[in-house]
Amino acid sequence: MADYKLILPAMGEGVMEATVINWLKNVGDTIEEDESVVEIATDKVDSDVPSPVAGKLKEILVNVDGIAKIGEPIAILEVEGEVSSAEPVAIPAETSVSEPETSVVAELEKPLKSSGSLDVSSSDKFFSPLVKSIAQQEGISVAELETIQGSGKEGRVTKEDILKFVESKKAGSTQPATQVTAPVSAPAKPQPVIVSGEDEIIEMDRMRKIIAQNMVQAKQIAPHVTSFIEADVTNIVLWRNKHKDEFLKKNGEKITFMPIFIEAIAKAIKDFPMINVSVNGDQIIKKKNINIGMAAALPTGNLIVPVIKNADQYSLAGLAKQVNDLANRARQNKLKPDEIQGGTYTITNIGSFGNTMGTPIIPQPQVAIMAVGAIVKKPAVVETPQGDVIAIRHKMYLSHAYDHRVVDGALGGGFVQRVAQYLEAFDLNTPV
Repeated sequence: MADYKLILPAMGEGVMEATVINWLKNVGDTIEEDESVVEIATDKVDSDVPSPVAGKLKEILVNVDGIAKIGEPIAILEVEGEVSSAEPVAIPAETSVSEPETSVVAELEKPLKSSGSLDVSSSDKFFSPLVKSIAQQEGISVAELETIQGSGKEGRVTKEDILKFVESKKAGSTQPATQVTAPVSAPAKPQPVIVSGEDEIIEMDRMRKIIAQNMVQAKQIAPHVTSFIEADVTNIVLWRNKHKDEFLKKNGEKITFMPIFIEAIAKAIKDFPMINVSVNGDQIIKKKNINIGMAAALPTGNLIVPVIKNADQYSLAGLAKQVNDLANRARQNKLKPDEIQGGTYTITNIGSFGNTMGTPIIPQPQVAIMAVGAIVKKPAVVETPQGDVIAIRHKMYLSHAYDHRVVDGALGGGFVQRVAQYLEAFDLNTPV
């Protein structure tokens, strides 16, 4: 018999730690190869950790609610024969956006030679060992650390937060690179809520707390503007009604409207590539890939946004498969961490709730999001060779919210108009 250390694997770009929320096995239980052992939660998603080997759970190293580091052991398994423990998983380096960040990451990849770590005992905030080591190497004081607005769980300062702070400090600013540099007033304190004896108090779950924090942060960072346009999607409705059974039989997938909407958005992004960007201080990062996130409602009432990577490279059938698979696994809480990261543009279907228009909030660090409303039959003027006539058409509103720091009305309005044009030009002879 031999001991095998179960290592916490890499959980996606920028994720350095995870919280253990539930052990699925108890000490002494037998574990099959690839069987899930523990449920963990990161800032981005909940996930299971499977065991790469079969054996018996000998010891739990990180208890429930404990913080586990990527690449470190979380449990010890007893296995047959001489099986070496897994090597620590290599954490993929984050995409470099500037020279200062690259140099800092390079230093962090070397063994730490400092004799001690930054003493943060005087602070009420929690700082991870990685954040403290960066602060020490860059000469950042505890007082400066406390001024950094954390984007991690419960406002914790992440590696990305402190690297941006380092970059802005070297550039002569003491604000994080993602913050607006214009003077802003102190945030208003929420008014105290008076609770009567008949009121019910409901504690937010972990995901709702993260959503609340992200939404506030998104509105503080990006000045939102929304443009609206009405699209005639009659051809799309008629084509789907005619071919949905044949599509299912041929492709093994149900065809909804969402893949068609995503296809039109991907085409429009190619026409307007400056909508597919992110903001890093005074820099605009133009994204090479078109990765479209689609907001999905969970049974709990929360929202999650799985991402279709390289959406422009899929056929309509391929997009239907991606949409159905991600939506189903989102509702079952079976998404992988990297499947909700890397989005460059987002679509949300408010029409599924019967809504016609909306003003969605842009997920950071993207600069735009589109809400598609309910498809409604209404009378409309239609041009024919014999003259204008009034006909019953299937109409839908598109609501396009964009970040006015980098997207002006000409771009934001032109983009949503182009999406509408692609939808209205949908060919009734499109092959199944």
